[in-house]
Parts: sequence; structure tokens; C-alpha cells
Amino acid sequence: MGQVEFIGLIAVLFATIAFSIDAMLPALPEIAAELSPEAPNAAQLILTSFVLGMGIGTLFAGPLSDAFGRRPVILAGAALYCVSALVAYVSPTLEGVLVARLLQGLGSAGPRVVSLALVRDLYKGREMARVVSFAMMIFTLVPAVAPFIGQGIIWVAGWRGIFLAFVVFSALSMLWFWLRQPETVPATARRPLRWQVLRAAFVEVLSHRVVVLSIAVQTLVFACLFATLSATQPILDQVHGEGERFPLWFALIAVVSGTASLINARLVVRLGMRRMVTVTLGAQVVFSAVMLAAKAGGVWPPALAFPAHLLWTTGVFFMVGLTIGNLNALGLEPVGHIAGMAASVMGAIATVASVVLAAPVGLMFDGTAYPLMGGVAVFALAGWGLMRVMPR
Repeated sequence: MGQVEFIGLIAVLFATIAFSIDAMLPALPEIAAELSPEAPNAAQLILTSFVLGMGIGTLFAGPLSDAFGRRPVILAGAALYCVSALVAYVSPTLEGVLVARLLQGLGSAGPRVVSLALVRDLYKGREMARVVSFAMMIFTLVPAVAPFIGQGIIWVAGWRGIFLAFVVFSALSMLWFWLRQPETVPATARRPLRWQVLRAAFVEVLSHRVVVLSIAVQTLVFACLFATLSATQPILDQVHGEGERFPLWFALIAVVSGTASLINARLVVRLGMRRMVTVTLGAQVVFSAVMLAAKAGGVWPPALAFPAHLLWTTGVFFMVGLTIGNLNALGLEPVGHIAGMAASVMGAIATVASVVLAAPVGLMFDGTAYPLMGGVAVFALAGWGLMRVMPR
């Protein structure tokens, strides 16, 4: 297929993750009321359990795709994703839904990780970063509309109907993939699925300092993202009284922050990936510190409190668009000959570790935005420090 269609397909595969997370955001109050009324913050685990499963699955999807090819692994992962969504649809308890969501995340790792390896099979270096950035730009349209879709489904079929929408979305995207995308790893280039081979590849990936630092910074950026995703709906609802208009505000955040990927695609070839990430994280640290100080000092009048928080939240998503594509390209560049394994190791460690960091921040919600803003400031500062010592 041509590059434009390829970018569109990769964007749709990426979007499986965004749709699976963001469409659930409007459902959190209803899930809390029905399944965990005594601990409403526990409903946020609907999001992080999916991310945790995705992180675990990420470790296996890449090696499997190196051994059996990209297409079988993406299609098998989508099948597990759909079956798990149906299990979540019928589960009567929060624990049952969380287990199903973890398995759903496990299945989503196929499209998520192997699509990155697919890009690395066909592109490299800054051109790879450019392709990923354009795919991310299209992908950001999904967070803009996913809460609206979720809210509409809730009105028509209740919050459980969202899981049926996941099945339909995945089936359509897999049909496109199956019909149009050929295999990119010929049989002669596949790596046998043996423990010794996997161990050697794992050691090689983690032997590169650039790769290790890229994973660490990705962990911190993802922690900022997942903590913000978990806490934004409760903050907008309980702190600012904007629960009914949450899909609208979230769409605005997604559309504005989506321009970050377009900006990155245009600047990364000229400025370089390291500089883009370092400057972005430094700007986030300063921005969060200023907003926290202004909030604590009572600088914002009541009428400006909500617009100020909306601006800060947009800044967090904007930061992700300017960093993740570059960090993936930085990490995969030295290990292109084992792109599947490298993508798996990077994605698995960064995702699982980020959940460990982000989940407590989200659960610390106490009726204010202070825990979230403070957590993001600390994560961004640590990421900026690591970028400063990343070798060229």
C-alpha cells in the first residue's frame, strides 16, 4: 500500500488503545455506583488494569512477531481483545470486569507493539519518527470522539454496551489490515522462538544505554499520561462541576493537543529527537510548577480556576505528542535488526512501570487537583534529568 494508507492503518491500530481507554471515561461514575459504591475511586482501575495487561502482553507480542511474522500476531491479539471484551460485558462484579480488562489489554498488545515493529521494518531514523508522528496525529482524533461515543452508548445501552463497541471497532480494523497489509518479515528473516535467542535479544536491547534511558523516560511520560487520564474525569466532575460536559472538554483537549504530533513531524527532522524531548519535558516542569504555585497561592480567581486547569491538562497531552514518537525512534534505532523484541521490551517495561507510578497518583484524588499536578511535575522533572545524560 502507499504511505498515506499505511499511515492511516497504523493510526487505526494505535487507536485501538485510545478507544479502549477513553471511551470508558464517561462511564466511571456509573461503574463506581454499580460495582464499587463503597470505594468510588476504585472505578479508575478499569483504565489501569487494561494498561497493565497491555504492558504484560507487550513483552510477548514482539518476540512472537519476530518468530511467526507480524500478521498472525496482530490478528491473534485482536481475537483475544474481542473475546475479553465480551467477557467484561457479562461480568457481574468489578473484580470480574478488571480481570477481563487485563486480558483485553493483553490482546491489544498485538496491534499496539507489532504495528511499531511494522513501521521499523519499512522505515528508519528520523523518517520513522516522522511516520509515527503523522500516525499519532490521526490517532489523536480518536480521544477527541471516544468519550462522545462512550456517552452515547451509555444513553442507549448502558455502560456495558461500550464493550460491544470495542468488538466492532477491532473487527473492522482487522478486516482492513488482513486485506491490505502484506507480511513484512519473510520466513528467512524470522528468529526462532527459543529461550536462548530471546534471552540474547533481551540482553542486547538492555545493553544499549540509549535504549535503557529511552525506556525510563517513556515510563515517566506514560505515568504523566495515565495519571491524568485516571483523574481528569473526577476532577472535572467533582471539583469544577463539569461532569455532564466532560466529553466536550475532553474532545477540546484532544484536538488541541493533537497538533503536537504535527508540530513534531515538522520539527524533528531539523532539530533532532533528543532536543525535542528534552525541551518539552523542561517546559512541562516549569509550566506545572507555575500552575501549582498559582493555584496554592490563590492567584486564580474562581472564574479562571477551570480554564486554568483545562489549559494545564492540555499541556500534559501536548507533552506526550512531542515526546513518545521520538523516544520510540531513539530506542529502536540501535536495534533495528531485532525490532520486534526491542519494541516489546521497551513497551512492556515502560507501560507496566508507568502503571505502578500512575495508579497511586490517580487513587490519591482527594477532591482537589494537587496530587495529580504534583505527580506530573515530579515525573516530568525526572524525565528531563534523564534526557540530559542520554548519550548521542
